[in-house]
Amino acid sequence: MLSRVAESIYWIGRYQERAENTARLINVNTNLILDLPKGLIPDCEPLITILGCEALYHERHPELTERRIVNFLISDETNPESIISCLSYARENARTIREILPREGWEAINSMYNEAVENKSVSYARNGRRNYLERIINNIQHVTGLLAGTMNHDIAYDFLNLGRKIERADMTTRIIDVRAENTIPDDAPELKPFEDMLWMSMLKSLSGYQMYRQSMQIRIQRNDVLKFLFMRTSFPRSVSYCVNNMGENLSSLPNNEECLSNINTLKNTLNSAPTETLDNDALHQYIDKIQLQLAKLHNDIQKTYFQAFK
Repeated sequence: MLSRVAESIYWIGRYQERAENTARLINVNTNLILDLPKGLIPDCEPLITILGCEALYHERHPELTERRIVNFLISDETNPESIISCLSYARENARTIREILPREGWEAINSMYNEAVENKSVSYARNGRRNYLERIINNIQHVTGLLAGTMNHDIAYDFLNLGRKIERADMTTRIIDVRAENTIPDDAPELKPFEDMLWMSMLKSLSGYQMYRQSMQIRIQRNDVLKFLFMRTSFPRSVSYCVNNMGENLSSLPNNEECLSNINTLKNTLNSAPTETLDNDALHQYIDKIQLQLAKLHNDIQKTYFQAFK
């Protein structure tokens, strides 16, 4: 397989996953605004922190408002992390390798992007935003399932899945990091009953609420949520599941020694930290370590498979 083809397939997986996770985040934050009391209205600023685009936002906008932030993350085509931008990048990568993808896959990716652009004005107000974002999530899920059911599960599919899972693992750690920083302050004991709702919102951001209740069979609390999202190997959005799955894909690829070494390092990191004893500072350092290891894995995938043969 040509390295440019492998790279395009990898980035289709990454960009679609990024768009889906961003849609999930915004939806859950919007619902929290409606559910929580006035003294605990969630700030929208953590959304741009999670996605790593604070500097770009502040360059272009004089103030932090819900509408500005949401529009910046959904429909601003000058923001490379916006949903519309990610869908555009996925579409462009798919266009350049149409001969590799099933025709139905290319058509679904193209239609998904066109629909998102044509209807983006619906997302400007809260009452239309939820349906718009859920439509994007459903369309991405449709593409994911369509490709899983129509592509040969060969090297091309391994690269698609690698892109999807490395993006998902990274986003899961980002969501945990920012949400853990924005829990109930100690000097507001009257709001403590709502802390479970914030941890519930984290699970819902990752579509993990029902699976958590099914698997853990205990009430929602910080330590158990962290254990579930880091360590639960049967939950497809946990960090451990993503790392294990990437290891399986890399095992099918040639010249995989360095990348598999990174996978083993990640597994050791995940298995070595007792999440129940980590305070917020220690949790932040632990997440930084995982994110650096994920970045190294990405760099080694790029160096081994996308640059070596150019």
